[in-house]
Amino acid sequence: MFFILSKLLAFLIAPFTWIFFALLFLLKKVWRTPYKKIVLVVCVFTYVISNSFLMDEIIRAWEYSDDDIYLKDTKYDIAIVLGGMGRIDERQNRFDFGYSGDRLFQTLELYYKKRVNKLVITGGSGSVRKPHHREAIYIKKYLNAISIPDSSIIIENNSKNTYENAIFTKHILDSMQFKGSILLVTSSFHMRRSIAIFEKAGYKNITPYVTNKITGIRKFEFDYCFIPNIEAIWGLNLVLHEMVGYAIYKTKGYL
Repeated sequence: MFFILSKLLAFLIAPFTWIFFALLFLLKKVWRTPYKKIVLVVCVFTYVISNSFLMDEIIRAWEYSDDDIYLKDTKYDIAIVLGGMGRIDERQNRFDFGYSGDRLFQTLELYYKKRVNKLVITGGSGSVRKPHHREAIYIKKYLNAISIPDSSIIIENNSKNTYENAIFTKHILDSMQFKGSILLVTSSFHMRRSIAIFEKAGYKNITPYVTNKITGIRKFEFDYCFIPNIEAIWGLNLVLHEMVGYAIYKTKGYL
């Protein structure tokens, strides 16, 4: 009973729940006015984009599948881990990992299992005001702190986007005359664009490895199918951003 009540309370105190019920209240108020259709459309639209089941079906169609690389025992010479994994905490001078930090943590498991020999961290600064905040440098500092030696780490810290991740990292690998196998690691929603960019950039023997998937096994639970959830909107926002990015990169000839 306590578990059910805690779930109900979490739903009731969520600000998005207040907004949704406010829309329903507004609909009731304008039901007999000319504004009824407009408010009704807003209510339906809000409900649809906050429906976890419906949004997961859209996201599932976009997310990339890596053929269950995790369950296999294939080994790779290097793993290229794409940046965008968090933010720099200036006060403590450290890196705070966010949702996409799973890219690194999943790769670390493969490294410790000796399925990956070296880690390539690619990512510079995405900030106009603070170009000196280069992600790869801070992540290397973190890796050293957990006893991963410099000999196992390669960093590329000048790139500002996925296209530059691919181009600048390739310059480094070409300078090393690298010809081995590559595991490309990034989030599932980001992999479709990433693998296309890296292949267009001329990478050979490259295998995609997806992390932090948004969707899971399809389920038919009541709250999942019918109760509005702002996380569904968050997931849709990520995928729409990627779709736009994919279209722009396609237009520019990056993939």
